[in-house]
Amino acid sequence: MPQLQAQTPTSSPLKSLHISISVMSEPPMLSKASKDVLAKVRQMVPPMLESFHKGQLGRVAVIGGSQDYTGAPYFSAMASARLGADMSHVICEPEAAQVIKTYSPNLMVHPLMRQSHKLSGSETPDHIASTVIEMLPRLHVLVIGPGLGRDDLMQSTCAAVIAEAKKQNLPFVLDADGLHLVNTNPSIVKGYKQCILTPNVVEFGRLAKAVGVTVPPHDQMKSDGNTDTEMCEKVARALGGVLVIQKGAKDIISNGETTLICDLEGGRKRSGGQGDTLTGSLGTLLAYRKAYLDKIWEVEGNMSADELLLVAAFGGSAITRECSRLAFQKNGRSLQASDLTENVTVSFENLIGEKTEESKL
Repeated sequence: MPQLQAQTPTSSPLKSLHISISVMSEPPMLSKASKDVLAKVRQMVPPMLESFHKGQLGRVAVIGGSQDYTGAPYFSAMASARLGADMSHVICEPEAAQVIKTYSPNLMVHPLMRQSHKLSGSETPDHIASTVIEMLPRLHVLVIGPGLGRDDLMQSTCAAVIAEAKKQNLPFVLDADGLHLVNTNPSIVKGYKQCILTPNVVEFGRLAKAVGVTVPPHDQMKSDGNTDTEMCEKVARALGGVLVIQKGAKDIISNGETTLICDLEGGRKRSGGQGDTLTGSLGTLLAYRKAYLDKIWEVEGNMSADELLLVAAFGGSAITRECSRLAFQKNGRSLQASDLTENVTVSFENLIGEKTEESKL
């Protein structure tokens, strides 16, 4: 089974903790393997052309945001916007919408979701799902899960949206409580090769159990990391070729046949919300994937839809890890999820870079 090991040298602890701001924005050291994959990411990213109109470079919607969780959908949607999506939406429940709208005027926030105890007498679960589904033709990509929660109505609404998204061949990313839908019913995504699952180590264990893959205890893992890779490949195959990003000290990206390993240096603080930068970045990169496949500019190369999915996943992982690296160098142990958001633009420049209409890759 082919694998690409994208390794990056790490800096010393002293350098990481005391590096100056002027040095922080310099590009990281990259292995040839990483550069090769990132060159494909750059090919996939549309140039900034005067001929484009609003919406062509990405219409991404994050579905999540509940009474208790408003930060996650915001961080995901803002990462999507900062990476260049033309239109970044949040579809959430009304109380969350009021809060998220105060975070940024740049996001379009739609209070269409409902938690079970907030369903009014005139509303039905089918009606709630239909109002969200009506938005799908206006979108390029869905990110489902940030701040979603486990409420039955929120979960069933997302299940209905996923079923319709598959009919429309719409790409989507599942994270956090969006993964709970797969844990309870793996067939909801099985064989659908337009989606990306992004479990952390705990979520991956649950996902593996749901599809009948036995994950050995962590202390029994091989020191070379091959067991992690094998487990990710097995889970992806059990799901019929669905792309899985197993987040960890290195990110393992596999569809069961081809595996990429992204181990660019990241930060050492594991604060909550960093995965939301990943999902938002993936959302925009999947929108760029669509633009490439639609050939809205004179594209180079002839990457297939399956290869582009892997390329987009690696790009999202690399950008998120670079955001974490830069944020940790500046903030150390005080790092918060919002610090990653502030570094999306410079991370894109460091790893991929802008191209002009005249540039040829």
